[in-house]
Amino acid sequence: QVQLVESGGGLVQAGGSLRLSCAASGRTFSSYELAWFRQAPGKEREFVAGITGSGGITRYADSLKGRFTISRDSTKNTVYLQMNSLKPEDTAVYYCAIGSFGAVVTVRGAYDYWGQGTQVTVSS
Repeated sequence: QVQLVESGGGLVQAGGSLRLSCAASGRTFSSYELAWFRQAPGKEREFVAGITGSGGITRYADSLKGRFTISRDSTKNTVYLQMNSLKPEDTAVYYCAIGSFGAVVTVRGAYDYWGQGTQVTVSS
């Protein structure tokens, strides 16, 4: 059984930074792609960033390039999302997801396993 556990969310002022973590278990971590999505109140869950099993390829939502960085540590079975220059519009629940695609997939419905989410709130 795959388990994903996110952490690192919280309340931060605009312009600040947070680093989210997602610890995975139950799979051969390095064989799978991981992604971060987010869902703001009243909005659809949207792709934020993804990384391939090898960590060699990353992909970001166009609007977030340059502010967010995804990385993974296979020795810890953990994927990270470094978020800088945060804005109030980044406020959302952030979820990590895992899948086996051979590439970064941005479509929410393609992922079978999800974490429980971690709340990020950016105050103005």
